[in-house]
Amino acid sequence: MTHDPSTRPSVSVPAPPALTITPAGAVWLSEDGEISHLGKNRIASVLADNPPPFICHRAAAARRLGVKPFAAFDILELFAFVRPASFCLPTVRGIAEALQLPLPNNHEDEAVMLSRAAATLLEELARHSAPESKRDDDGRCAIAWAMAEGGWLWGPAVLAAIGQGYGAGDMPLPATITGGLSVWAVLSEWEEGAPETPPDNRPVEPVEARARLAQLLGRTAEKRSAQVDYAAVATRAFLPRDQVDEPHVVVADAGTGIGKTLGYIAAASVWAEKNRGTVWISTYTRNLQRQLDWELDRLYPVQEEKNTRVVVRKGRENYLCLLNFEEAVNRIPTSKTSGISGTGGVVPLGLMARWVTATRDGDMIGGDFPAWLTDLAPRRETIDLTDTRGECTYAACPHYRKCFIEHNQRRARRADIVVANHALVMVNAALGGGETGADGHAPSRFVFDEGHHLFDAADSAFAARLSGAETMDVRRWLMGAETAARTRSRGLKTRIGELIAGDHDAEKALDETLRAARSLPPSGWLQRIAAGNPNGPAEAFFDKVRQQVYARDRDDSSPFSMETDTVSPVNGLLDAAGGLDTALQRLVQPLSGLIKALYGILDREAETLDSANRQRIDVVCRGIERRALGPIKAWISMLRALNDETPEVFVDWFSVERRGGHDWDVALNRHWLDPTEPFCDAVVEPAHGVLITSATLRDSNDDTDPTLDLWDSARARTGVNHLSTPAILHTFESPFEYDRTTKVIVVNDVRRDDPAQVAAAYRTLFEASVGGALGLFTAINRLRAVHERIVADLDAAGISLLAQHVDPLDTGTLVDIFRAEENTCLLGTDAVRDGVDVPGRSLRLIVFDRVPWPRPDILHRARREHFGGRRYDEMLTRLKLKQAYGRLIRRTTDKGVFVMLDKAMPSRLSDAFPAGVAIEKLGLAAAANETKFFLEEQPAP
Repeated sequence: MTHDPSTRPSVSVPAPPALTITPAGAVWLSEDGEISHLGKNRIASVLADNPPPFICHRAAAARRLGVKPFAAFDILELFAFVRPASFCLPTVRGIAEALQLPLPNNHEDEAVMLSRAAATLLEELARHSAPESKRDDDGRCAIAWAMAEGGWLWGPAVLAAIGQGYGAGDMPLPATITGGLSVWAVLSEWEEGAPETPPDNRPVEPVEARARLAQLLGRTAEKRSAQVDYAAVATRAFLPRDQVDEPHVVVADAGTGIGKTLGYIAAASVWAEKNRGTVWISTYTRNLQRQLDWELDRLYPVQEEKNTRVVVRKGRENYLCLLNFEEAVNRIPTSKTSGISGTGGVVPLGLMARWVTATRDGDMIGGDFPAWLTDLAPRRETIDLTDTRGECTYAACPHYRKCFIEHNQRRARRADIVVANHALVMVNAALGGGETGADGHAPSRFVFDEGHHLFDAADSAFAARLSGAETMDVRRWLMGAETAARTRSRGLKTRIGELIAGDHDAEKALDETLRAARSLPPSGWLQRIAAGNPNGPAEAFFDKVRQQVYARDRDDSSPFSMETDTVSPVNGLLDAAGGLDTALQRLVQPLSGLIKALYGILDREAETLDSANRQRIDVVCRGIERRALGPIKAWISMLRALNDETPEVFVDWFSVERRGGHDWDVALNRHWLDPTEPFCDAVVEPAHGVLITSATLRDSNDDTDPTLDLWDSARARTGVNHLSTPAILHTFESPFEYDRTTKVIVVNDVRRDDPAQVAAAYRTLFEASVGGALGLFTAINRLRAVHERIVADLDAAGISLLAQHVDPLDTGTLVDIFRAEENTCLLGTDAVRDGVDVPGRSLRLIVFDRVPWPRPDILHRARREHFGGRRYDEMLTRLKLKQAYGRLIRRTTDKGVFVMLDKAMPSRLSDAFPAGVAIEKLGLAAAANETKFFLEEQPAP
């Protein structure tokens, strides 16, 4: 709605100094407009002697500058208030781009831009405010008032822009700060629908998929025959099933540039519409889920329709818990608190409240929650408010009818497309379903994109870990908070006490469960073990495990995690394992009895129990099975194998996890030797149709055995070799001319074990490409060492450098900045190598610090023996190189150079690169010159 300008609130823009960060220090723009460059040694004193400045991302700036948190007008806080649940890069350039302002060219321009961005945001707020109506539909006035009371520096200016002079307005305001943040009251409730009927079984004809693909691409799009063929082949995964446990499985290796995403969306969307069913499209990471969600805008360009047809599903731990948010708000002191994030609570919770009123689905991890907001505010007021503890009371919760998680699950049951991730699909399958299904009907059709990650995803989902941290977590889940410090931790008695009140069997089973749970370790277990004072059967066992690991690991002084096998246990370990086995058995019995008693209530009170409590009992029983009984039974099996022998399908070992050079956890681990076996059993075989696709499913032949079937690795890594009927295999070669658009260089005069030489190589190559470079590392410590050595030199050359594990930003945000800023460089590890789509000149150079051989740990050693020895190592390494190289060319107009700094790369790994791409071995200087020349060279017409 547009308002008469004469009735709009006046905008009063603060006029403080401004501060922007450089690798060498900062640029300071004084209140008088004078610009000065500050070294890091001067910044603390300048901040102390001047009013709070404008800044972008105050928390990151404080860490980069090495100063204590300081008061400031953070432009990101204002953006999060004015445009909640909206995307922007957490940089001055990102803010300028989001506000459609001229992009700054240097640090001085950035300092000037901060004031202009503030004015733009406050004017936008004023345009959308109507003080004459005295309404506050989305709570912005009440929230701003609460934040101002909490000391928010932006508060008075924001209230003025809304039309509420701070302390002297006529708009209705809440009586208390907590009342101003009580936004849960304005959220709408979800409605329960009738149970969904199973989908029909109409096939998707290839002509239908082709027609839908043409619709998605539009009339002006370039037609690619391979993409059309891919869409037609994908329809075979949507044929009706003929036999139980014999799904139609299509495995499609589709090279970069095929356009596989729209190809399978075409087939999947037609099937969903024809059969009134849901297709689950699963990818590997949350960042890739977000990219796939964006692609679906082509299918449903109207946002309201898309919100009905498409649901993004993740684990419960990704979503805001409204009860946690309410409890955080109620903890706010009644007196004024500082506006600096981390010392108050009002300001971060106010920004959270603004987001709650605007979010699409309450997803805080990769959804519309700005990832950088977790850097501006403490975890306690942001990420820790998700449902991470597994202590939901479901229908007993006062916010149950408004719960984001419950609403999301119900929307997914009626959606055409559910965008999930491999972890969610597999964990739910490992735990017996429930989350993925609806009303007893599990999804019948799956698409697994990034299929080369299925092996690793299954490895995590179907593994078991008996550790101090895991057992302590089960104790906490059962018993709840045992100290005042964990007031939000709700135990089983709190969650179901009134539900079982008066039922003798259930109450007795609960009491016995809580008594038996005391055998599990409480907090402080690791300190007691380190001091030689273990308390209880669990701590006694972990004490002996730790002793064996330290005694037998090759480097007991390593700052990194350590491990050893389980054979020839140290004296006393088997006795300790037996004691823990007995204690766990005493816990299994009452837990099983409690489940039996709860289902007994369902049976006896069938005529009087309302549907909400019936559902609640069912959820509680499944929760006990998943969070406690299932893991405990697995632990008992693992403990008994120490006395006997580990089954051939598993690999067991002991480990001590270390972080920052200190012990973090002690564990007995169990993984499947081949985790795709349970994946196929739990996910693939029960389905009717499955499409598994990726650009890097197949290995390439090597010189040692050119007769190998290129599909061997794909069958093994996806698990389709476990199916009773063969999968349908298809290959779609990339249309890109890699031999013309790429170069591969192995630098042969850099010592990979010399940090100075490695850093010099990165700096030289990044300067040769003038940015647009991705530096990949196989170890975090080497990444950090290189960043420290080259960041200032690159900045002096006009090249920005980002780094995973250095910059206080999540990986998705780092990649977003890298994608948006053409001459920026990014250092990262596996998370930025796999599945990141950065088309154009923003990625024109990839530099790998060394050959990414698999880590030679106990689990890999067992799999190496099982899957083919050296050939297995080389297959994994070629696939990693292939995945990294595949990031270079995303469009026909792209050009790129791939550089390996490890002269020891064997020639048999060269098949990781497309045929016809020559591999040159050059010195660093020649490699830099070749990179510069190749990237500057204009492509042939």
